[in-house]
Amino acid sequence: MPYKNKYLPLIIGTAIAVGIIIGGKLNFSDAPDKLFSKNSKKDKLNRLIDYIEYDYVDDVNTDSIVDVTVNGILENLDPHSVYIPKEEMQSVAENMKGDFIGIGISFYPYKDTIAVIRAIEGGPSDKAGIKGGDRIVMADGDTLYGNKLNDGELVKKLKGTLNSKVNLKIFRKGEPKLLNFTVKRSNIPIKSVDAAYMLTNKLGYIKVNRFAESTYKEFKKGLDKLLGLGATEIALDLRDNPGGFLGIAEQIADEFLEDDKLILFTKNKRGNIEKSFATDKGDFEKGKLYVLINENSASASEIVAGALQDNDKGTIIGRRSYGKGLVQREMDLGDGSAVRLTVSRYYTPTGRSIQRPYSKGNKDYYDEYFSRMESGELLDPDKIQVADSLKYKTPKGKIVYGGGGIIPDMFVPIDNSMQNETLTFLQRRGFISYFVFETLEKDRKLYDGISRQVFIDTFEIPEKMVYDFQEYLNKRTESQLTFVAYHDEVKQYLKATLADQLYGSGAFEEVINQRDIMIEEVIELSKKG
Repeated sequence: MPYKNKYLPLIIGTAIAVGIIIGGKLNFSDAPDKLFSKNSKKDKLNRLIDYIEYDYVDDVNTDSIVDVTVNGILENLDPHSVYIPKEEMQSVAENMKGDFIGIGISFYPYKDTIAVIRAIEGGPSDKAGIKGGDRIVMADGDTLYGNKLNDGELVKKLKGTLNSKVNLKIFRKGEPKLLNFTVKRSNIPIKSVDAAYMLTNKLGYIKVNRFAESTYKEFKKGLDKLLGLGATEIALDLRDNPGGFLGIAEQIADEFLEDDKLILFTKNKRGNIEKSFATDKGDFEKGKLYVLINENSASASEIVAGALQDNDKGTIIGRRSYGKGLVQREMDLGDGSAVRLTVSRYYTPTGRSIQRPYSKGNKDYYDEYFSRMESGELLDPDKIQVADSLKYKTPKGKIVYGGGGIIPDMFVPIDNSMQNETLTFLQRRGFISYFVFETLEKDRKLYDGISRQVFIDTFEIPEKMVYDFQEYLNKRTESQLTFVAYHDEVKQYLKATLADQLYGSGAFEEVINQRDIMIEEVIELSKKG
């Protein structure tokens, strides 16, 4: 395998994402002219950069020096104060805003063209009649094929201003000539709620992948849907959720907590405390609740889990969460770049901080994750290290701990069969998605008569597809892979990916959850009442 630790991509993804975390709640009382008034230390940095720019023997990109300087300063603060270069700001902002302006397709730069995986349901391309498998070859007269176009250039040609129109020429298999479509660009959601469906006739399931600006609206829509289907119990899945906006976490926790219950409080360096309480708008204050967390559930995810646990609401299920209890605020640096600076700590209703120590530096901080694995904590709850000095009690007398993540009420060990090194590699490198797309390309009509629910409930991946996938990989990787040890798991991922490309909108989760041991545990708890 190209890497030796199956968790490394998750670590990197979480480390990057948790830097984009909660803020927008606090206000600075000092005016900018006071905060940024001149002093000798700042003058020293400015003079050094000026000297390098004007007098240094070689030409130097001083912008890069400034970037390095800013990063160096932030690395000496805490692991979650981060610098966002101006070239990354747009994608970061779109991700946290929850939408962008575009034509509404999922696509691959496949071979030398843009291949549509599927048009987003209800989006402009879907309304125009664009289908999965279509190739977009021209946009407003510009060619979109050839080996020289990169992903960024392709996206730029398809994005534009709101309500602007783009004329597309599309190749569709079986059609004698190119098809013409005019598509009006609109706001395209970047979904933060992956799925909302019924696990049983009374147990609803909602999967939230981050806390963006649009998340509460998505979540409320999903919750209303489940209540309409008769849900009296909810499983809220926050696994692998790196966090997001503090206010959004508060709104979601409010849906489950009774009026005036404390959700959390924050404290800054001056000792100022701000408290957040539940309001009267919650729609699921009486129902039974299960919250799923794991070692990659961070920040805003931990706010929700901690608020519910400390108020004796629901059952927290899974493994100890990440352990991030710091609040960031984004500040513009004037050149299109920004810094997300830690401005306060948050505390759960019982008064506990769940922030892991970081006094030994960032490397030690992130290596602590590997220590959890090596200690056996992901398999055995008795291996979780807790300190009696950080023991707290909930109103009903339940013991909870601070100092490094939310410890679940019910432990579920990691499932190595569905999260092994090879499967993680294949999924994250896109091999499964590309193979499924190419398989669909051979004959999409095979699936025309299969409804979404029939596919999810009864469709079985042919054995031949698994062997074809193995041959596909062996042609594209140096290792000769075999799936003897996890044949069924590969079939499950192939089916889930096929469902996603055919039906979208939560189909992947519905399939993959059929073999999820944490979901099975929730269903069993629900049956026991």
